[in-house]
Amino acid sequence: MNPEIHQAVRERFAAANNILVVSHVRPDGDAIGSLLGLGLALQKAGKNVEMVLNDGVPALFTHLPGAEQVKTSPESNFDLFITVDCADFKRTGPQFQSMRRPDINIDHHVTNENYGVINVIVPAAVATCAILTDFLPNWGLDIDHEIAASLVTGIVTDTLGFRTANTTPDSLRQTASLMETGIDMPNLYHRALNSRKITSARYWGAGLSSLKSEHGIVYGTLTLADRERCDYGGNDDGDLINIISTIEDHVVGMIFVEQSDGHVKISWRALQPGVDVSPIATHFKGGGHPAAAGADIAGALSEIQPMALATTRQMLNL
Repeated sequence: MNPEIHQAVRERFAAANNILVVSHVRPDGDAIGSLLGLGLALQKAGKNVEMVLNDGVPALFTHLPGAEQVKTSPESNFDLFITVDCADFKRTGPQFQSMRRPDINIDHHVTNENYGVINVIVPAAVATCAILTDFLPNWGLDIDHEIAASLVTGIVTDTLGFRTANTTPDSLRQTASLMETGIDMPNLYHRALNSRKITSARYWGAGLSSLKSEHGIVYGTLTLADRERCDYGGNDDGDLINIISTIEDHVVGMIFVEQSDGHVKISWRALQPGVDVSPIATHFKGGGHPAAAGADIAGALSEIQPMALATTRQMLNL
């Protein structure tokens, strides 16, 4: 990373009094971990910080320190605007689109659109939380056990417990440094990856029973009726895509999640080495990584699903 960028970030932090930190809709562990990790670090440096997620904090992550502070819309004026773990600005949610350009954009997605005044983009990092683990001390911010709990959650979830192909010795060393702050690593790992409510398990059942396989693609579908029948409170897939990504003898895994606003959320996972699904997501105005990407498409599930499957086959020559 260019030393001039680090200097620019330090200067922005030093000059700011009131800071807004946001991340993307349907937040995952890395979005929440980076939001809380950076937000708490800035608070402990004496800054007034408002942390905002359009969809709030999912129940799976409410145990993290500072989660109770997260709001669903800004309530105060700010002089520094930061986005974390968000490849394109529109994914922060509609309420932010009328705001000015973010001052600082911190992310690890290869598809990031560099929409900030200052862009701290490290595609080689396993998670945005990994970037913050490396850079917070360089920016004059301390990492204590509360901040570390959030940062390690982002690393663990985005690597699926250190199982993704981009896991490196550096990511393990980052995790070790966070453990040295005194966090309860086994508990955080369990809460992030293994702990589920019975409603989530039922929701998984609905998705798994819908699985289909064709042309090297294995895919599932979650409808609004599934969500209501299972009493599932979120508008995501409950991380079912990570189960689909373990299925053998396929090139790509997908899941389609019907949304109440007339959209369909699609996630792609590359199931073989060398497969890059990020251009497919980009084609649909989404983004992500070579191995994992997603998009939110307006339209009916009955129309979006066959079109997205056909495009996926075409772009991957399946």
